[in-house]
Amino acid sequence: MESHMLVIWMLLCLLLRRSSTQNPAPEGVLNCCEGDVLFLLDSSGSVSSYEHSRMLTFLSELLLPFSLGEDQVRVGLLQVGSKPGLEFGFDTHTSQTGLQNALRNTKPLRGDTNTVEALRMAKEQVLRPGVADGARAGLPRVLVWLTDGVKPGDVIGPMAELREEGVAVLVVSTGHGNYLVLREVVSPPVEDHLYFVDIDDMSIITEDLRNAIIEIIRAERIHVRDVSTDTATLQWRPVLTGLTGYYEIRFGPAPTGGTGSGGTAGTGTSPSTGGGQYQRLTQSADSNTARLTGLKPDTTYTATLTPESNEQAFNTLSVSFTTKSEVVSPATVTISDSSPTSVRVSWGPLQPDKVASYNIEYSVLPGGKPNTVTASRMQNSTLLRNLQPDTTYLVTITARHASGQSKVMSVKVCTEEVIPALADLQLTTVGSDSVQVDWKGSVNGLRGYWLTWEGQENSIAGQRSSLYLPPDSLSTRLSHIPPLARVCVSPIYRTAQGEGLCCTAQFHSDALAYGYQS
Repeated sequence: MESHMLVIWMLLCLLLRRSSTQNPAPEGVLNCCEGDVLFLLDSSGSVSSYEHSRMLTFLSELLLPFSLGEDQVRVGLLQVGSKPGLEFGFDTHTSQTGLQNALRNTKPLRGDTNTVEALRMAKEQVLRPGVADGARAGLPRVLVWLTDGVKPGDVIGPMAELREEGVAVLVVSTGHGNYLVLREVVSPPVEDHLYFVDIDDMSIITEDLRNAIIEIIRAERIHVRDVSTDTATLQWRPVLTGLTGYYEIRFGPAPTGGTGSGGTAGTGTSPSTGGGQYQRLTQSADSNTARLTGLKPDTTYTATLTPESNEQAFNTLSVSFTTKSEVVSPATVTISDSSPTSVRVSWGPLQPDKVASYNIEYSVLPGGKPNTVTASRMQNSTLLRNLQPDTTYLVTITARHASGQSKVMSVKVCTEEVIPALADLQLTTVGSDSVQVDWKGSVNGLRGYWLTWEGQENSIAGQRSSLYLPPDSLSTRLSHIPPLARVCVSPIYRTAQGEGLCCTAQFHSDALAYGYQS
């Protein structure tokens, strides 16, 4: 009896534990949003059946609270394999019942991780407005990439093209590699749109990822793009389409940007703060962007958008953003034309209107004496000469900006190793099938010699043999060599094999020593 009660108690505990781990549907998600969300799911051979199942379960929980339909959220699923396939498009499921059944019945594709081809399909067949079963024009589009991070491919370019077309890119990685690649492909802010999580702990990011998607596809939304040092573009959902009215935009340094009234482009003083300067402008009812100009570098701004119409009331939307710093160059440094004694260093972007000069300092690592070269504001590269072969240098480029500020970027540079060719090679026939091989070498950095011989067509075609000899070797004798065999000796260095010399073994009765034949 006691054992029977113990079993019942254990089952009750298990059921309670399972029920406590289920996340209830969050409030405020139903009917919150309008947009098209495409999930790019890695189902190649690098993803196990268990991992694939866990990702689908994660998607099921993530999407369960959303209202689906033509006027709300639409969901598509594109799987990545050797031949990527669209599991279902935006027009397929208009109810949670159909969507949840489809996720449960989704099978992995296997094969290679052909993410680049999948992104091409996503761009041309799914996320492009105007194509059959494609995304809806004028509404937010989101791509959520679920990957294990293994061999993602050259995705930076295709992802950049999607972002340029207005697609918001989010990434969930169940691996912890390729951070730099994944960080570059997501839409900013990175901290809200890039997630690294173990496959068994995906539920801990469900709410955060859902909120990130909601921020993008919320029915009334506004955001800022193309931010530079003195300009930015304000973009919003065109809620006045088909109505009479206009949009009023006000922007200024935070926290003074905010209220104000009426008018076309102009400036004023914010009545809510009593002193902050702001700009205001109006846009027509059919517009969805506005270019904000006259901004100051490295400054936080607040912009508000008020749709004005006598036919319907709308809420005022606001957004904050920070302009880029004036100090930009050098943002990238590249190395080219490397040789044992020189290397070319290039930097960019070129900013002759903002940079006074460049200072290039280079020294041997670790702790070598620094050398300095100065470049003009119109110069974006220089050739560093008289360097030591096979040596690592630290190169630091400092941009002296006209504003008095400066920006520094450092890179490590390695010069090439000196790789001399073999100086001399001689063969001396010994008997009817042996040769004495002699050569000259013994230079600094030598790691050894690689000796090969191969039978010619008129003897024993296809015979080939090779032999490694230590660096202090300058001769050897080869036996059982077929007539007209080709004997070659090449020097070996740390990073490469040097140019060698070859001679043909000729067995004549009056054979004498002869010089090399290259």
